Amino acid sequence: MGSLIAQIISVTLMNLGSLRRRLWMSLAMVLASAVVVAILLAFLAMAKGFEETMRGAGSSQIAILMREGSSTELNSVILQDQVNLITESAGVARDANGPLVSPELYVIVDGIKRSSGTEANIPLRGLNETGMAMRTNMRLTEGRMFVPGTNEMIVGEGVLREFSGFDIGSEVRFGKNLWKVVGVFSTGGNIFESELWADIKTIQSHYNRGSSYQSIRLQLDNDGGLASVKQTIAREPRLNLDAQTEREYFASQGKQLQYIATFGWVISAVMALGALAGALNTMYTSVADRAKEIATLRALGFSNFSAFCGTIAEAMVLAVAGGLLGSLAAYLFFDGLNTSTLGGSFTQVVFSFEMSPDLFLQGAILALVIGFVSGFFPAWRAARMPVIVAFRHAA
Repeated sequence: MGSLIAQIISVTLMNLGSLRRRLWMSLAMVLASAVVVAILLAFLAMAKGFEETMRGAGSSQIAILMREGSSTELNSVILQDQVNLITESAGVARDANGPLVSPELYVIVDGIKRSSGTEANIPLRGLNETGMAMRTNMRLTEGRMFVPGTNEMIVGEGVLREFSGFDIGSEVRFGKNLWKVVGVFSTGGNIFESELWADIKTIQSHYNRGSSYQSIRLQLDNDGGLASVKQTIAREPRLNLDAQTEREYFASQGKQLQYIATFGWVISAVMALGALAGALNTMYTSVADRAKEIATLRALGFSNFSAFCGTIAEAMVLAVAGGLLGSLAAYLFFDGLNTSTLGGSFTQVVFSFEMSPDLFLQGAILALVIGFVSGFFPAWRAARMPVIVAFRHAA
């Protein structure tokens, strides 16, 4: 066994030492692998970033209620009497001021994207003091809070990064109404940073919503609070509402971009086929170029298996080098890159590409697959090549 391992090491070192004779073809294989891995990681980082942005907004102690059958806040309608019934439900946390219940409005307004200069939808959320207090990770990073009853609003950091015209002090017109930006807020990088916040009563008045809302957020009093709220809804026929935790709601919303990861694998697989064609050509050329060396080693007693393993090792080294290069490029160009895409309510969700160790692992696996497949058949030829044929070929 020790002799076989020594043979494999010797053949591998010989193969790697001869790469200078095939420098450009070897570099082509490295670059092809790098491009495939970089593209895969870009798609995966996009899906990961969107999913984390959605998940980060959710809490298991906050419930969100919408009209039965509504998948998003945009197509939900909740009336004031339903809000009143929910505030009396068991399972709702209370403080000195009463039940911790926040009826909210969610309307779509237009903004101009910095990158393209085109219009895109932004959510304008109407909140009261309770709703603000329930978002415990919210903090003002610039300016001040809006004054209830006025046309003042605060903007999320994501909106400020991706859209123009929302700097502090700016006046923004939505339809017939002129709003003034008085503050910028952060919620830890989650989806709420893609929103504009203003006083709920003012939005109800400007958008003719009367006393209607689109969602209710409430603080649960304990781990069984959601079950109590659902029991209240089941007993009361006027409460045609669905209840779930924020964490469940945003997790389901985040799944809408899971197809991006699948699409990334499909695209990368197609590109990998092209990379494999070039890699196979490189490795067959490598075997032909080293025919004399292989024959000499065989004549000296080296096994067929050592020739096979040495060629496989060469292919995998080149592919792994490409994988490392592609991973580095993906990290430098995409990690933390800010972008936006349509969310479940046809509004722009601002998020950042997110590289993580599990994504790099997937890229490494793809590179190893490219290396193994591209090296297998040339390695098989090297292992089965008769010594006399190899010498003739070399001559």
